[in-house]
Amino acid sequence: MDICSVFLSMMFLTACGVFGDEVKSLSVTEGESVTLHTDIVKQTDDKIVWYYGPENTFVARINGMNISTIYSDDERFKDRMKLNDQTGDLTITHITSQHSGLYKLKISRNKKASYKNFNLTVNARLPVPALIRDSSQISSSSSSLKCSVLCSVMNVSHDVSVSWYKGKSLLSSISVSEHSIIRSISLHLECLDDSDVYSCVINNSISTQTQHLNTDVCHKCSDSPNMRRNMWIIILTVIFALLICVIIIIKHKRRVQGFKAAATRDFSRSSEDSTRITREKHC
Repeated sequence: MDICSVFLSMMFLTACGVFGDEVKSLSVTEGESVTLHTDIVKQTDDKIVWYYGPENTFVARINGMNISTIYSDDERFKDRMKLNDQTGDLTITHITSQHSGLYKLKISRNKKASYKNFNLTVNARLPVPALIRDSSQISSSSSSLKCSVLCSVMNVSHDVSVSWYKGKSLLSSISVSEHSIIRSISLHLECLDDSDVYSCVINNSISTQTQHLNTDVCHKCSDSPNMRRNMWIIILTVIFALLICVIIIIKHKRRVQGFKAAATRDFSRSSEDSTRITREKHC
């Protein structure tokens, strides 16, 4: 590694402030990978050097014709970097908050240099929202409110949005930052219907975390006392209706049988009378 040339380049760039005015901004989440693109196709004699931070710390370099790649010994970047030998793109893997900052690119071609700047922001991974049943909101005298749930978020370093959704419909939302006193949002239900999906969503500009409400926190409507009582009322009503139908059918059958018996008796009497009249005529 030509330490002298790297040192002289850094001193020259720092003194002249010629890293370029345009800055490309990128945002990623901790644990992800990011690639800083040079937007060029490397030519044979190109030299590409990457620097980091206000001290212009050397990060990586591709020399000219021999296409040798040199990486920094800085512990922040050790075993996390890869240079594309065709384009000079810099990829940083398993990124952490200590990789946030300004990255500077120098491209030397035909004894001329061009520069690009990249401002990288590494956001902390969003925590999974916690769902807690808020028993303080349920009074013994209240019959309409059966389930109150708090969706809480902790350990946020940047502004996030905390929201309740029913399916894809937004029910309520608040903004939370590291300085916020209120970090939870409530949802009030009578019970949890199987056909409804309630979700607490935490999101910022680049990522989202979702927690679905389940029966561990809020009971099903089918398990509620009111639902069981209503089911028993329906069952008893059906049984009562069936009994009335049976009674009506039995009475109807008895009435029909009575009509048939009376008709039979009338027919028998009519037959006897006809027979008696016929005998009297013969006599």
